[in-house]
Amino acid sequence: MLKRRQLLGGAKSEIASAIVHALPGRAAALRARLGAMPGVEIHAETHDGRFVISVEDSEGGSTGDTLLALHRIEEVLAAALVAHYEAR
Repeated sequence: MLKRRQLLGGAKSEIASAIVHALPGRAAALRARLGAMPGVEIHAETHDGRFVISVEDSEGGSTGDTLLALHRIEEVLAAALVAHYEAR
């Protein structure tokens, strides 16, 4: 299966920011999962389980692949893209 980067012609660099909201009582588990994801950095966390993150290309996949994967994490209530930049 082709990765997003291959379909788009091999972008040189890509970065995005997102807000990810944890299910009630699942913030600690989500923090651990986000911290283990290649290319993901947590910049802020609120008391009610919202995380401000950045996502960059990594050897594990493209920024777009990682953003899509956020929605498949069990502890995620919602994930929203805030900004996206791609340089070719």
